[in-house]
Amino acid sequence: MAAALIEPLQRYLEHAHVQRRLAGRTLSIYRDALTRLQGLAEADGVDLLRLQQAQARRWVARLHAEGLSPRSLALQLSAWRGLYRWLGGERLVGHNPIDGLRAPKAAKPLPKALDVDAAVQLAEHAEPERDPGLEARDACIVELLYGCGLRVGELVGLDVQAGRAARGWIDAQAGEAQVLGKGEKRRSVPLGGAALRALQAWLAQRPRLARADEPALLVGARGGRLGESQVRLMLKARALAAGMPAHVHPHMLRHSFASHLLQSSGDLRAVQELLGHAHIATTQVYTKLDFQHLAKVYDAAHPRAKKK
Repeated sequence: MAAALIEPLQRYLEHAHVQRRLAGRTLSIYRDALTRLQGLAEADGVDLLRLQQAQARRWVARLHAEGLSPRSLALQLSAWRGLYRWLGGERLVGHNPIDGLRAPKAAKPLPKALDVDAAVQLAEHAEPERDPGLEARDACIVELLYGCGLRVGELVGLDVQAGRAARGWIDAQAGEAQVLGKGEKRRSVPLGGAALRALQAWLAQRPRLARADEPALLVGARGGRLGESQVRLMLKARALAAGMPAHVHPHMLRHSFASHLLQSSGDLRAVQELLGHAHIATTQVYTKLDFQHLAKVYDAAHPRAKKK
């Protein structure tokens, strides 16, 4: 059973409930935060009405070391900061020791990528019972996303050929895609053999589905340019049909392209150019994915990696 809060902390909670009208869940979070604060003070023999910022900072570091996440720490500090603001208004403290304290920054999650076998499984998946035009189009989409590392916006912006109004286009003869990426920066992306074959198969079917005046490379059932949401829905359904996780999305294939290319080549600058990243630091995240892969291989295979 949690210890009862000391009188100033209990009064602040009542103030938060009656005067600030905080929601029940928020009040529960605040109560937990104040209970933790009181426990820290009791453990170190600190009078909360005489708390100094250096001590509060040590408590934040201690909680972080014990595994409290940056988000949870931010909630703790919000409750503590509100408490001392109220205590100052009540003239119970002369300063707010929590002002200026910030929770550690949360680590950016690594992008999720398919492993090579899963990516190939998705790329090679076929549904021969479907309309051949739609099947060829969807296979082409997967190959362009995984084989070229395109963003979904770059993909749907592609036209069949270059034109004054074209944001991007396919040059099948040269074996490359001209895309307009972030910051209106244009780049050339080579098409691999699998992507070229899928593209040619789709181009053979496209006249049957596309409107006569439609410049878009990829079209929907009504003959107009395919939208980003349609690509996402298609890819999710295709991944499920191929036995893949339900959360496969276009950007995951871009991450897979970058990760697998870096694993094979080790050429970070080349991967940066192919992805169209303005800064090398953006591309460097894939070195972490590569290291994770190598670490798993080591743990599974090396005799000295076995833990007793």
